[in-house]
Amino acid sequence: MKYSAPRGAKDILPGETPVWQAAEKTCRRLFELYNYGEIRTPIFEATELFIRTIGETTDIVSKEMYTFNDRKGRSLTLRPEETAPVVRACLENNLIGKERITKLYYLGPMFRYERPQAGRSRQFHQAGVEVFGSDDPLIDAEVIILAEQIFNHLGLKDLEVDINSVGCKECRPEFTKKLKAYFKENVDKMCEDCRKRFEFNPLRILDCKEGPCQKYIESAPAAIDTICKECKKHFEAVIQQLDNSGIKYKINNRLVRGLDYYTRTTFEVVSRQLGASRLAGTVCGGGRYDTLVEELGGKPTPAMGFAIGLDRLIEVMRVTHRESRSLGLYVATLGKDARKIGFDILAKIRKAGISADMDYVGKGLSAQMKAADRENAKFALIIGEEELKTGRAILRNMKTAGQEEVACDARIIAEKLQPQT
Repeated sequence: MKYSAPRGAKDILPGETPVWQAAEKTCRRLFELYNYGEIRTPIFEATELFIRTIGETTDIVSKEMYTFNDRKGRSLTLRPEETAPVVRACLENNLIGKERITKLYYLGPMFRYERPQAGRSRQFHQAGVEVFGSDDPLIDAEVIILAEQIFNHLGLKDLEVDINSVGCKECRPEFTKKLKAYFKENVDKMCEDCRKRFEFNPLRILDCKEGPCQKYIESAPAAIDTICKECKKHFEAVIQQLDNSGIKYKINNRLVRGLDYYTRTTFEVVSRQLGASRLAGTVCGGGRYDTLVEELGGKPTPAMGFAIGLDRLIEVMRVTHRESRSLGLYVATLGKDARKIGFDILAKIRKAGISADMDYVGKGLSAQMKAADRENAKFALIIGEEELKTGRAILRNMKTAGQEEVACDARIIAEKLQPQT
């Protein structure tokens, strides 16, 4: 029987991993530059955690979660996003405290049952940050600037920040009331999901991607016209700081994001390099969630964060990224005695911190040199019968084809390789 990867999940092969590693390395470096520490949570959590935080009427909860019962009948779900698990971990491990800023970042796989397409899989990968303990608009600006800086470092072009404010628990009811009054006349002409959202959470209608619903959504009331004085002041301060920092942005009155826990600032980073539409080009999304910690049993704690879709990011990087995996040294030998000496040198070269390999199937010298080239080796060390007699080997630069004789001494060979590796 022939097996294949499940639909919507894929193998990331050695030829692809250098691009992934470059993206992850850049994320980690910049996260830590901004003083965020890494957190790793389980890939599955209690189902109730996601229902309670993401929202029962969202597409994620109602259609996309991978949920199963364990052997004791407890309902568990593969994480569809990481903010709720991070909040749970913070509360469980006392990472959030009064008058204390907690900055965390994560990288890892998430799971949603969606229709697979380019840059979107059922097992997908995210990198993101969460910061707890400050309602300062400067934190909003910092998070947005950090996201854009990552994409600039990775070579994405034509970046734009779409930003909005969805208000707080004080002013949101008034906005919800206005939306319900507006959609009431036309909701029967909209999709089935929007009809359900109209009953339970009209704000979710603004996140609908169905074409027939767009003409009604385009003229819907804007949250920015309804938000309270404090929310408006906060939003204006965020915008001011983005102006001061030279960030290119656009106020998008329809931007609410797909999760119910957002408050005040919501944003997305869009790259036109990925497509003309906002949906196709979105590489990052996030915002404030000032009530989520309290909803999960903690003390009132303001919070802000974002998540980067790494799969979609990699689609662009594959075109522009040229880095590939390389080997410091390939040891090519002829004969049993040369093989023993070659293996001894190989082990010592690795101890010196240089990546190295050799042939283990008995290939001829020509085939071994082809293998060295295929492995993208920087140098090849050739040891044959003549070399054994003199105690010297040939060190070949695989890029220039230049070569020299060297003593069969791992320390000397390592010194010659070190400056180039």
